[in-house]
Amino acid sequence: MSQRVNRPEKPIAGAESTSAGRRPPAVLFLYVLQAFLGLGAIVGGVMLIIDPSEGMMGMPADTVLKRSPFSDFLFPGIILLAVFGLFPLLVLYGMVKRPRWVWADTLTPFKELHSAWTLSLYVGFGQIIWIMVETYIMNLVSLVHVFYMSLGLLIQIVTLLPSVQRFFLLPPGRGSYAADDHGMRTASR
Repeated sequence: MSQRVNRPEKPIAGAESTSAGRRPPAVLFLYVLQAFLGLGAIVGGVMLIIDPSEGMMGMPADTVLKRSPFSDFLFPGIILLAVFGLFPLLVLYGMVKRPRWVWADTLTPFKELHSAWTLSLYVGFGQIIWIMVETYIMNLVSLVHVFYMSLGLLIQIVTLLPSVQRFFLLPPGRGSYAADDHGMRTASR
């Protein structure tokens, strides 16, 4: 008969809410939401950059952007690609791997939670603001706007769920990854 020896391991962010490394379903759903937003915005941003006058989406810049400071879709396409395409994928990476990002730690008021959690909230806020500005500039609200506004709100709601917050809690006494002796602590150890 063999006996199992329990060895203490260093806790990582979210370890207290997982069993055998499982992530709560809400966290997995948040991953899907961030990936969907990021990949969709990359496609949309690239389409706007490739054809800034018509945007490959059948939107003539001269009429759609009449109330905007832009004459074509190049700058909005770059913003869409970077802020809502690449950034949500970076946030997704941070939520999965939970690296120590000093730059992100400075942006979070929630020092007891991993900075990727806060960045997820910021993505939701940003998405809502982006769609509000877009509908103002276009002087139009379509089903696509409602969908993407709802996506931003859903990202915020899921991020704020208690099970998601518990998952991204930092170990006690390690708020915002207080640096160890070498200043190189990571959550994935």
